[in-house]
Amino acid sequence: MITYKVLKTNKEMELVQQVELAVWGTNPIPTHQTLTAVKHGGTVIGAFDGEKIVGFCYGFAGFENGQVSLCSHMLGILPEYRESGIGAELKLQQKQLATQIGYEKMTWTYDPLQTRNAYLNLTKLHGVCDTYIENCYGKMEDGLNGGLPSDRFQIDWWITSDYVNQFEKKEYDNPTVLATWSYNKQHLPICSDCDSNDSTALKDVAYLVPVPADITELKDQDLDLAIDWRLKTRHMFKLLFQEGYTAIELVKSANQPVHHYLAVKKNTVNIPQ
Repeated sequence: MITYKVLKTNKEMELVQQVELAVWGTNPIPTHQTLTAVKHGGTVIGAFDGEKIVGFCYGFAGFENGQVSLCSHMLGILPEYRESGIGAELKLQQKQLATQIGYEKMTWTYDPLQTRNAYLNLTKLHGVCDTYIENCYGKMEDGLNGGLPSDRFQIDWWITSDYVNQFEKKEYDNPTVLATWSYNKQHLPICSDCDSNDSTALKDVAYLVPVPADITELKDQDLDLAIDWRLKTRHMFKLLFQEGYTAIELVKSANQPVHHYLAVKKNTVNIPQ
């Protein structure tokens, strides 16, 4: 049975460092940093299998455009414990704690080509994104991020809103597919050019943007093709966000190497504008 605990001590922060090393293989955050964040509106929550820490999430207080939010900066789970719902539960535990502290919004970034994270952040948790950050962290060399520009989606999670807490799925009829995909000679998915290179031509209520179902596997098979997906999806998302669209869902395609993001006009979504 997995249990969850709010972490506050230096010894507990050292446990978090163990997970960081196992997940990313890079130098972990110093414990003095995480401890200070916790004392000033931040959160660190651990997931435990008995006495063993198997995952964590870490957030710190943020301020942007006159609004306070909790920046949920890191979430890591040991590989053997993934695909078991721990990530979603850690976010929900963090949401509950953030609400108690007094936050109305949480934010974080993730790679939009990592569809497992996309499905959690948008489809399950009902976060939204209208901010694309190009090469957010510069060159990264860890196993998960190495080889690709570190582009990121910034998620806005309106944790006190009806959209999140009383979610009702809205149907968008026949969203327009912004780019098509096909197989190359190696039977790997390739993306066509975006059907629109002019943001002002985006007039429909909803669009679908294709992304590889498993960018890590694709990157291992053909790094140049993975980079091509990065650049083409970057172009499409920036066009959409520039024209007032927001990404609200990752739509999975069963037994297909490509999934799709659903992006809709922001004023059709019941979130603070």
